[in-house]
Amino acid sequence: MKYLLCFSHLSWNFVYQRPQHLLTRFSKHYQVFYFEEPKIGDSDRYIVNVQDGTYIVELLVSNHDETTNERIQNLIKELLEEYNIENYISWYYTPMALQFTRELHPEKIVYDSMDELSAFKFAPPQLLQLENELFRKADVVFTGGNSLYQAKKNRHHNIHAMPSSIDKLHFGQARAIQEEPADQKPISSPKLGFFGVVDERFDIELLREVSAKRPDWQFIIIGPVVKISPEDLPRASNIHYLGPKTYSELPQYISHWDIALILFALNESTEFISPTKTPEYLAAGKPVISTAIKDVINPYGNAGLVHIISDSESFISTAEKIFADDERDHWQRTVDHFLEDDSWDNTFNKMNALIDAVKVVNELDTNTQKQINHV
Repeated sequence: MKYLLCFSHLSWNFVYQRPQHLLTRFSKHYQVFYFEEPKIGDSDRYIVNVQDGTYIVELLVSNHDETTNERIQNLIKELLEEYNIENYISWYYTPMALQFTRELHPEKIVYDSMDELSAFKFAPPQLLQLENELFRKADVVFTGGNSLYQAKKNRHHNIHAMPSSIDKLHFGQARAIQEEPADQKPISSPKLGFFGVVDERFDIELLREVSAKRPDWQFIIIGPVVKISPEDLPRASNIHYLGPKTYSELPQYISHWDIALILFALNESTEFISPTKTPEYLAAGKPVISTAIKDVINPYGNAGLVHIISDSESFISTAEKIFADDERDHWQRTVDHFLEDDSWDNTFNKMNALIDAVKVVNELDTNTQKQINHV
């Protein structure tokens, strides 16, 4: 049995995104243990639940003090003993986990840098220092987008851009006529929708301006609100916050949108993001309006697949052109051709091959050492 221990800052059941897409695929080749960020509980213990073929581990500590990391380290050690785990890969989504995993002895270390976490709101001050340590330890590094790769490519000898991909069949369901969800059905058209985490990256002011200038357009926002106060969000009769939805529900909502939105502000927390929703919206067959996010401009904007806007006026003029366009067949064929080879399966296969290649290198090094010793 091959094991993969993943240490993440994200709860498995928060939003279904890159870690879930990748690790459910890795779980067909490894027994995957996904360690969520430790949190306060009634005692020091761990809880293991199996979801999507993956072992989800909650790490609970009774309090935070100078012994916390050592206690978490002991919990992980107990789990490895309980499940008789000896040979394994360590996979990191957050460098912060190094604080309680330094005593582990993995065969290989993978760092999947999906975001520039140091630029996010409430980022721990020691994160950059720990990331430097993780770069030194890692055997292979992946980045969640091309701009993040450009920013970090000189920090590791074996680093690869692996932009987030897509489950085309899942989001392609939105192209078929479906029954509209009960909480969205009463909302009139046109519907302009966004799904994702609503946090410091969300362009609050753009939504406020456009919704005020076009009160007959209906704006649908799907997703959890975190790290910002809900009171800061714009409120109007044509803005509808429908809350979080499950991954399986998303196609039903998107199916009835007229335009899909990538509403990200341009700030330090969005400089290197590569929104997974971009290809998901396109696979659903929806025209997309996006702010000028680097990894949306290149490749989607440059290929004419996504409309890039700069302010509320360009947003409105672009949306009006989309509403007036009743000839989208050519655009849709172009989208489908562009996404033809884009899939999470392909991304998994590339990443898995690069991880396996690390093993080959190590074996070559071992053989070389044996020859030296023999001489």
